Amino acid sequence: MPKAETTKPRLSLVGAGPGDPELITLKGVRCLESADVVLYDALANDKLLDYAPAHVPRIDVGKRAGRHKVAQEDINKLIVSCARQYGHVVRLKGGDPYIFGRGHEEQLYAEQAGVEVNLVPGISSVNAVPALNAIPLTRRGLSESFWVITGTTRKGTVSKDIELAAQSSATVVILMGMSKIHEIQQTFEGFGKQETPVAIIQNGSLPNEKVGVANVKNMAKMVEEEGLEAPAVIVIGEVAALHPTYISQAVNAELSIKNACPEG
Repeated sequence: MPKAETTKPRLSLVGAGPGDPELITLKGVRCLESADVVLYDALANDKLLDYAPAHVPRIDVGKRAGRHKVAQEDINKLIVSCARQYGHVVRLKGGDPYIFGRGHEEQLYAEQAGVEVNLVPGISSVNAVPALNAIPLTRRGLSESFWVITGTTRKGTVSKDIELAAQSSATVVILMGMSKIHEIQQTFEGFGKQETPVAIIQNGSLPNEKVGVANVKNMAKMVEEEGLEAPAVIVIGEVAALHPTYISQAVNAELSIKNACPEG
């Protein structure tokens, strides 16, 4: 439905959260309810589209790592053209629009074209997905800080920041890193982190979530054996050992040693 002449072109950049449709904010829901058109990413849960009025167009613009249905430049142009044609554009983006989501690029493009922009932050998979798996990114006595890094840069190379992070004692969270898992492992091993715990969480917060735990030295092998794929959050650091599966494996290993070497 074309916009009324009095409707001002505007854009709401809405964070959809990590996947579970109940993890969107109330403000995000209200934006969807007042949308005149919705442009949504592949990582945004389809169920969230039900909040939009039934008659409004819903446009899939893709955007998964390595599989972009629509180029970013075309998305920018589409936002502006839709705002002028329909009125209120809701740009529904997985996680938070400002964390590896190109939200700021879209905001600047829209503003330069005279479109009013409203930002609605979302719950990021960076912290939410580990938390839902009993992994705190910081914990007294284990980790005083954390790094958040993209595993793959826009040029398709491994981020140089991973090498810097591997030298710290902080928790390291890597997004979009599954295609570079071997390089990531080698980098951490190069700084003596072979035994550092790792947890990799695929489709975090969703019913089809998969989790694998390991140490740095066998993380790539674990990914292959468990069949883990993108989208996934990679957590490297001592806090990863707090995942229940990691704890269970450690307990079982200790029991095996005790049984193999009985006292007396």
